[in-house]
Amino acid sequence: MSYSASYSAAVDGLFSLAGELHTAPGQPRRKFELDAMRVLLDALGSPQREFPSVLIAGTNGKGSTSATLASILGAGGYRTGLYTSPHLLRVNERIRIDGRDISDDDFADFYFRVDDCARRLVAEGLLKDHPSFFETMTALALLAFAERRVEIAVLEVGMGGRLDATNVVEPLLSVITDISLDHTEWLGGTIAEIAREKAGILRQNGVLVTLPQHPEANQAIGEAAVTLNVRGANAVDYVPARGDEVGAYPLTVLGERVVIESPLHGAHQQRNVALAIAAAVELCNQHGYKLTAAQIAEGIRATRWPGRLERFSRAGSPDVMVDVAHNPAGAWALRSALSHLDPQPRAMTAVFGCLKDKAFAEMAQILFPLFETVVLTEAPSPRAASMAELKAAADATGVRVLSAADPRDALARAIEITPLDGIVAVTGSVYLVGELIGLLAESGS
Repeated sequence: MSYSASYSAAVDGLFSLAGELHTAPGQPRRKFELDAMRVLLDALGSPQREFPSVLIAGTNGKGSTSATLASILGAGGYRTGLYTSPHLLRVNERIRIDGRDISDDDFADFYFRVDDCARRLVAEGLLKDHPSFFETMTALALLAFAERRVEIAVLEVGMGGRLDATNVVEPLLSVITDISLDHTEWLGGTIAEIAREKAGILRQNGVLVTLPQHPEANQAIGEAAVTLNVRGANAVDYVPARGDEVGAYPLTVLGERVVIESPLHGAHQQRNVALAIAAAVELCNQHGYKLTAAQIAEGIRATRWPGRLERFSRAGSPDVMVDVAHNPAGAWALRSALSHLDPQPRAMTAVFGCLKDKAFAEMAQILFPLFETVVLTEAPSPRAASMAELKAAADATGVRVLSAADPRDALARAIEITPLDGIVAVTGSVYLVGELIGLLAESGS
């Protein structure tokens, strides 16, 4: 089999696996557990034990925090692995080493090794079922990091924490970002219940890096931390002072004054940057990693994390901003960012699609009043909300609504009706942003 055919077969094989959150009609809902993941990794030689790691959980900001911390470690000269989800354009994006996506041939090699091992375990009766998409991806990432001899890996937790496939490692640090209501069908219907699931990444006598947030989350995380005798590392010292939230701002890090400037836009990103700084400082002070304040600042400046308030400009067209806001907390952050644009655009149009298991009606109430027109479209996912469901949510806001079944047609329509000094915002689903961000990049934006 040729290299290109091997990669294509690997991607096809991976995407043929059952998705964790998509339940086919008439089929029982997936049961999450870690025992099967441990069986698989043991058979692969326990790659998760070959390198130190940091686990990062939360509802919003965990990907940004993970990417920023990995960039800081890379700036310090450490061979760093980064595992995130989901991807925007290509599945390789989920696994990065030294800031670069894993290559196609490496992806294929590691995938088939994991898949062959899993099939053998099922045939021998050691696994009841073949690992899922996310379990397979996680095993693939851990194997890649072990064999490419990373010096540290930053692992973004997929969903929850306690039963997430990434929770098989023994992290040097556990980081919990802001928690809000999301995946309530799986994690619980209250912030306290969700926080308890996220706190499942804590370890006995371990370290937790976090920031004060919703009182219910604070209490649930605090109770879990006390039970496990976890030491807290508060990142509040690295949140910019009031009035410094926009653009570059000064901070004292490791006893030195540096200027912090992140390419990730929006005031909410300052909390994520603060968590990454606090985690880096903990690695220095408690685990022997040698990072300077200047390297921390450089790593923040070099962070690459697309699809977060990312703006595309092209002559003869209005600017397009894409943001992966996919729950009410994300919608509030996007609303704040759009409301504080300087200069304010003359008109704004939204392209919106969402998954049916998200709180899209609440998101519509938060976001849609900002826009003159909302162009609805269906996100490219089997979990997508239908056009009828989206229209019902939009009609309740009173905004002018158009629709286009194909996301590309929706974007073209939005650009067509928006003045040159206006802006088009694409949001509601990671899958929708992923579908269109490549088109925007290809068009020379």
